[in-house]
Amino acid sequence: MTSALTGRPYVKMNGAGNEITILDLRGSSLTVLPAEARAIAQNPETAFDQLMVLFDPHTAQTDAYMRIFNTDGSESSACGNGTRCVSWYVLEGESRNTLKLETAAGLLDCRREGPLAFMIDMGMPRFDWQQIPLGRPQADTKAIDFHFTTSNGKHLANPACVNMGNPHAIFWVEDVEAYALDVNGPVLEHDPMFPERANISLVEVKSRDHIIQKVWERGAGLTLACGSGACAAAVAAARLDLTDRKVRVTLPGGDLFIEWRKTDDHVLMTGPVALEHRGQLRASLFEGMS
Repeated sequence: MTSALTGRPYVKMNGAGNEITILDLRGSSLTVLPAEARAIAQNPETAFDQLMVLFDPHTAQTDAYMRIFNTDGSESSACGNGTRCVSWYVLEGESRNTLKLETAAGLLDCRREGPLAFMIDMGMPRFDWQQIPLGRPQADTKAIDFHFTTSNGKHLANPACVNMGNPHAIFWVEDVEAYALDVNGPVLEHDPMFPERANISLVEVKSRDHIIQKVWERGAGLTLACGSGACAAAVAAARLDLTDRKVRVTLPGGDLFIEWRKTDDHVLMTGPVALEHRGQLRASLFEGMS
């Protein structure tokens, strides 16, 4: 099977280890099918945790409309690490330091903080059980009525739930490595409690300004970092008064710095990006596409 994407340039990057591929379709009428996203994800040269696809702006005064694909071809409305990478790509060679991107979740303000560091305004978190969404009513999403026994016999209970453009469930643990998240993550992701599936996080609180996090990403699996997950965890910890509203989040791929701003409840995420390589999508990528 052939694809109209054959020959299109791509940029391979990472944000705190989160593997990101950028495909710029601005100025064209092309789109991306789920099968094409899966095909791109399966090749080592173009493999990604998230594929960030840029289209011509839908809204005036924005730089691009952005769709975000997971490795399984499903779509997400938020990816903080990917948005930082896109910010670097769009601002490369420009003297300005700010831009505005649009996703299905709304507008994102982005600012260059250094040559390879960017801040993204991820917007306001949502806490209502219907907005997350959850499978049944919950009086308090700071600690929902949910219990799970892992494959290695450990107990996870009462996660905090937050929507940061996508649904997140955060379990507070003493050791993020003790719960076989690679095995239990996909089971939790698809639990009926999460009708649109969920990103599953294990979080250790180390101090008022530092947490450690490991994430199973909806539609992508274990990743070295999850920007929206770090935002969700920081917000959830502050809601429970486990931390202050500014916190360093340590993920397997590195640190992200999150501020849940008091003045307007917006969540600001700052972190690094790295360019890995550039290339063109080859026809062979799409052979056997399904």
